[in-house]
Amino acid sequence: MGKTTEHKNRTIGKILLLSIISLIIISCGKVMITGRNQFLLYDQGQITSLSNQAYTEIMSKSTLSSNASYNRMVKQVGENLTNAVSRYVNENGIKNALDGLNWKFEVVKDPSVNAFCLPNGNIVFYEGIMSITNTPDLVAVVMGHEIAHALAKHGNERMSQETVAGVADQVIGTLISDKPQQTQALFGLAFGLGSQLGVLLPYSRKHEYEADRLGLIIMAMAGYDINVAPGFWQNMSQGGEKMPEFFSTHPSDANRIKKINEVLPEAAKYQSAK
Repeated sequence: MGKTTEHKNRTIGKILLLSIISLIIISCGKVMITGRNQFLLYDQGQITSLSNQAYTEIMSKSTLSSNASYNRMVKQVGENLTNAVSRYVNENGIKNALDGLNWKFEVVKDPSVNAFCLPNGNIVFYEGIMSITNTPDLVAVVMGHEIAHALAKHGNERMSQETVAGVADQVIGTLISDKPQQTQALFGLAFGLGSQLGVLLPYSRKHEYEADRLGLIIMAMAGYDINVAPGFWQNMSQGGEKMPEFFSTHPSDANRIKKINEVLPEAAKYQSAK
C-alpha cells in the first residue's frame, strides 16, 4: 500500500508539473513598448467581466463628484492620453493591445488622496487627490501610471501568479475552467476588493517601475510635460506621518525617483507621436 501511494503521489506530482509547464508555455504575453515577457493565465474576457462587476460594486457605494473643474480636467486628460495610446497601437499594428479595455474616467466625492484603474480600463480619481494633481500635467502623471497598469495587463499577471502559488491545492485547469467562483475569489484577492471603496493591494515593485516608465511614455505621446513627474513623486514621498493612501499602494522611494529620471530621455522620444 505504501509503495502504491508513493507511486500515485509521484504521478500526480508529475502531472501537476507538466500542467504548470504547459500553461507557462501557452500563456506567455509581451508588454507593449517595454517588450517584457509575462505569464498571463487568464483570458482577457474573464478579466474584463470581473472588472466590470467590481466597478459596478464600487460605484454603487460611491458618490460622483459635483466639482465641474475636477470632472472636466480628469476626463480631458484621460481622453487625451488614451487617444494617444490608440494612435500608437494603430500606427504599429497592435490593436489587440486594447482588447477588453473600455476607458472610463470618473471623480468621486471622497477626501482620500487616492486614484485607481481596474484591469478593464475604468479609472477613478478621488477628490482628495485633486488638491495635489491640480494641473493637467500632474493629473497626467497619475492617469498615465494607472493607464499603464491596464495596458501592461498587470492585473492578469498578478492573478496568474496567485493561481500558480496555489497550485499545490488544486490542478490549475480545474481551478480555471470548472470553478468560476474561485476565479472570482482570486480576482478579489489580487485586487483587495472588499467593502471599502477601491482598496487595491500594491503591485509588485517590477510592475510599479514598468507603470512609471510606460506612464511617462504615454504622457509624452499626448504632449504633456513629463518633467513634472519626479517632483510629483518626491512630494508624495514627503507626505508626513499620515501617508496618502495613493502613496501607500504605489510604493515610492529615492531609487524609484532616480529610475523615473533615467526614463525621461526615453519618454521624450515619443513626443513626436502626438
